[in-house]
Amino acid sequence: MGALSRVREDVAAAKLRDPAARGGLEIALLYPGLHAVWMHRIANRWWRRGLRFPARALSQLTRWLTGIEIHPGATIGRRFFIDHGMGVVIGETAEVGDDVMLYHGVTLGGRQREGGKRHPTLHDGVAVGAGAKVLGPITIGARAVIGANAVVTRDAPADSVLVGVPAQARSRRAGEDTRALLMAPEYSI
Repeated sequence: MGALSRVREDVAAAKLRDPAARGGLEIALLYPGLHAVWMHRIANRWWRRGLRFPARALSQLTRWLTGIEIHPGATIGRRFFIDHGMGVVIGETAEVGDDVMLYHGVTLGGRQREGGKRHPTLHDGVAVGAGAKVLGPITIGARAVIGANAVVTRDAPADSVLVGVPAQARSRRAGEDTRALLMAPEYSI
């Protein structure tokens, strides 16, 4: 898939997930979450080619411009959307699947100093509420929803809802809408 096709796909994903989005041009020009993802793609390409310093420099410039820090070593899937973005941190060994959505203040961080896999893996369709912390080399199953301000330190199965400190998982009920779950007061702390 070419770069322009990916940009169009990203804009369409933002329009689908953000009820305040008014049009493609506005999204492309004014959504810092998209700008951070686009710059990450360049930094990640450089990182994989061994151009570590330029990749980190671009990552830091992007952080300064958008308030979103994505390590150039992180693996990010297609149609990834960061809504409002400020304060988002994604660590070096994090893996993010397709169609994942993060709100502001989310951390995909590590809990140990040893090398190797230190950051979480989020499978396809995961949604993470504002301020949530997902920490360590854990796996969050497809279509899971993490409530606002939850602190997740253990693996979670697909189609689960995680809330609390530390987060507890429960199965999603039939027909539960992801957006409704993220907005429900009982799923935030």
